[in-house]
Amino acid sequence: MMLQRLTKLAIKFISIAWPTFVANLAYNTLTNPKVKKVRPHEVRMLNKAQKERVKFRHFEIQTYKWGKKTNKKILLVHGWEGQAGNFTDIIEALLSNHYYVIAFDAPSHGYSSTGQTNLFDFSDVVLKMIRENDCKQLISHSFGGVATSYALSRNNDIEIDKYILLTTPDKFIDRIDDVCQRVGISYTVKSKLIDKIEKEIKINVKDANVSEFVKDVNVRQALIIHDRDDKVIPIEQSINVNNNWPICSIKEIEGTGHFRILRTKSVNQLILNFLS
Repeated sequence: MMLQRLTKLAIKFISIAWPTFVANLAYNTLTNPKVKKVRPHEVRMLNKAQKERVKFRHFEIQTYKWGKKTNKKILLVHGWEGQAGNFTDIIEALLSNHYYVIAFDAPSHGYSSTGQTNLFDFSDVVLKMIRENDCKQLISHSFGGVATSYALSRNNDIEIDKYILLTTPDKFIDRIDDVCQRVGISYTVKSKLIDKIEKEIKINVKDANVSEFVKDVNVRQALIIHDRDDKVIPIEQSINVNNNWPICSIKEIEGTGHFRILRTKSVNQLILNFLS
């Protein structure tokens, strides 16, 4: 606790003295996701897949496919700093119900090649996977909902039958505010960080909201599942997305948090019920 306070004070001091340096450092942190270790049971599931590495810009994207090719195709989109193996329990449930399951590791995630990346890279890979595999059913987790809804909103010709979001952020500015508050970044640095994001990624941060993206997507039916006690993404964000999306419904659950939602049998059953 004392170390955290000292670190926060040090960052505040550096932010005052060298605001541009700290803003660049924060930007590099936001665009270089940490590659987390893939757990043994996830490795086993990934090794059961038909694997292929595909070229995308300056990345090599690792893709996965399980099951026999049928009309019951579904694409899984993991969250920021996640990877396809996070869906292991859900994949098992889908395979038991004869789905053809498709997933991938986003740029600089999982077993894909690494490098600086952003929302556009992630979103464009989602778009590529949907188009090339003609997917009509989708499941996303966390930030995967941002990348997916953004891709669909910019490509209204894509028709999706059913889309499940296992939690979703809403306003990108909230993410920036949260990071700045927790780390201790000053208002000046925050302003410089936003300016850099808008210049480099060419997006208006205040307009980067899932609740706005979903107004332009071509989805027939959607379901958001979100734990009331999610400590990573407050449920209010999913509620606001749901309120702005007429074809969507929301299921509030308890006891899973942000990550165990991917490993809970009752959630798997909600998924299967909605898809069927």
